[in-house]
Amino acid sequence: MEKFLTISETARRSGVAASALRYYEERGLISAAERDGAGHHRRYPRPVLRRIAFIVFAQKVGLSLEEIGAELAKLPPHGVPSRRDWSRLSASWGGRIDERIAELERLKAGLTECIGCGCLSLGRCKLANPDDRAARFGAGPRYWIGDPSPAAADASDKG
Repeated sequence: MEKFLTISETARRSGVAASALRYYEERGLISAAERDGAGHHRRYPRPVLRRIAFIVFAQKVGLSLEEIGAELAKLPPHGVPSRRDWSRLSASWGGRIDERIAELERLKAGLTECIGCGCLSLGRCKLANPDDRAARFGAGPRYWIGDPSPAAADASDKG
């Protein structure tokens, strides 16, 4: 088995586009690839596939590339990280995964309600945001992520 993979082989094996591999390399997320002597083509050591899998999985969990870089910096610089190394990095992700699950469940419930009623009733619609009242809770889709609904926000204004 060959010790190094071309960028196209790495892309095929990892399921990540070659352009993303170049970007990960530029950001320092994967080790600098060796260049072959002839055409100076990228050649990745086979263990890079594990790092790429880690990057892809960490992104699905919700980590930013900066966070992923910080996590990968905790690994030994050379060689293949052990199962214990990977386990140590992912140990704190449980809470983040639970948050994502809760967010997706709210999204599912909200979509079912909207599709079920068909009228997008402004009295209970999580998409409605009269006078941009949700802005006081911060950026993003505040009602979708669990902040008080417009009716609850109105009640707190009167309270």
